[in-house]
Amino acid sequence: MPAGQPRLRRYPLPREASDPLAVRAIVGETRSLARESMTTVVLRHYPGSVKPMPLPSDWSNRSISLPGRGEIFVRESAARHGDPTFILLHGLGATGLLNWQSALEALATRFRVVVVDHRGHGRGIPIRERFRLADCADDVAILAETLGIDRFFAAGYSMGGPIAQLLWHRHPERIAGLVFCATACRFSSRERRRLSFLASPSLHAFGRIAPRDTIRRLVFDWLADQIDDPEMRERVMSEVENSDPVAIGQAAAAILRFDSRDWIGEIDVPASVVRTERDQLVRPEAQRGLVDRLRDVRVYPIQADHAACRTNPESFVPALVQACASVVLRASESERGRDD
Repeated sequence: MPAGQPRLRRYPLPREASDPLAVRAIVGETRSLARESMTTVVLRHYPGSVKPMPLPSDWSNRSISLPGRGEIFVRESAARHGDPTFILLHGLGATGLLNWQSALEALATRFRVVVVDHRGHGRGIPIRERFRLADCADDVAILAETLGIDRFFAAGYSMGGPIAQLLWHRHPERIAGLVFCATACRFSSRERRRLSFLASPSLHAFGRIAPRDTIRRLVFDWLADQIDDPEMRERVMSEVENSDPVAIGQAAAAILRFDSRDWIGEIDVPASVVRTERDQLVRPEAQRGLVDRLRDVRVYPIQADHAACRTNPESFVPALVQACASVVLRASESERGRDD
């Protein structure tokens, strides 16, 4: 190898890579799957009738290096002494801003708020190996340590719900309380069918054959054509332009496998659930299964669908603020009880 030339890392390819016809079939199916997946998970957060809002002016953005893991992108509200900290965990295919933007200003009046982009999503940690929900949970725990946050409250939306559960399971000493939105402890056969197209083996196989940048360019050129409003297109594309469609497919597969029923009843911190009663992706019955297994839980039902954070903020935001305030109050009362 000539001096100064970078060494290329080699990854094992699937057997199909040696068959040109198979590669062609994989490429064709993957383009369709990736386009459908990104349209489903991104455009649902910015439906045509909803205009994107700017980040509150007193918030900051930065990338933070996590030793041995990479750089995680975070948005932070202005910190005030004594405010409880909430770390917000977004859903599949979204970013922290796409998912939580409607609620940021209301939350920041009462809490210190940190919003992350998960691995393979937005400006989150790039990955080449397989996406794991546990890695996302560990990223957040290490981020909190890096920021000097001893204990915090985690709020998870959709995919963020399993990540929040794993945060408590793997790092219980750091979790003061949990808020779950439009999520479950196990996704039923109906949710599994809705997500299964994102977890196609072809998507994973093509991700090992083709450069990620090639896949990303194909998908996002097509996605940009689906958004007519220029302002909306610019803001949405700036959020998701670094997302990895293959990692999002792997994330869908991880959600399909997730099942915390054996241990979620052990959670010993206060929890709140914002239940989306008209949800067609994570059915209310699945969300009730989560509620039924939690020890100390309050429920805040809203008449909204899975994208309530964007399509129905007038219902979602007040319910979320109440849910967060409730876990903070109960955690404080529990702490005082232990001190007595």
